[in-house]
Amino acid sequence: MYSIGDKIVYPMHGAGVIEAIEEKEFLGKKQSYYIMRMPAGDMTVMIPESHCDEIGVRFVISKDEAGKVLEAFRKAPIYKDSNWNKRHRENMLKIKSGDIYQVLSVVKELMYRDRQKGLSTSERKMLNSAKQIMVSELVLSSVAGKSDIENIMCDTVDQLIE
Repeated sequence: MYSIGDKIVYPMHGAGVIEAIEEKEFLGKKQSYYIMRMPAGDMTVMIPESHCDEIGVRFVISKDEAGKVLEAFRKAPIYKDSNWNKRHRENMLKIKSGDIYQVLSVVKELMYRDRQKGLSTSERKMLNSAKQIMVSELVLSSVAGKSDIENIMCDTVDQLIE
């Protein structure tokens, strides 16, 4: 399905590059794993090859699509749901979907909320995770560098507050 050198996205973790495909034995069963290096935090993740579809692993978006994602971030509306429980549950579902457009809505809303009122520890953790997922994929798509992407995101949210 995937090959060494492929750039992929692992929902809930972010984007990375497959460095190896290894066979490991776990509970008496041999299974193939993709060994993915994630540039953010220099982390390595083992993904079971047989579970990629159910986990939602996919290729990193193209550079053109990444440009559309940044434009969508600029235009995405902010929903001001005051029910913390509902908001948290919906945001978690969006992040788990692996869809970068869903993740960008979580990032933008939480960045906006953070600037307006501050975030709880749980929501701050969710923001950091969602931001890492989004930025890692955009960086690997070669649309821009990490600091440029983060500046675009911050500038977009700052303009909403002014």
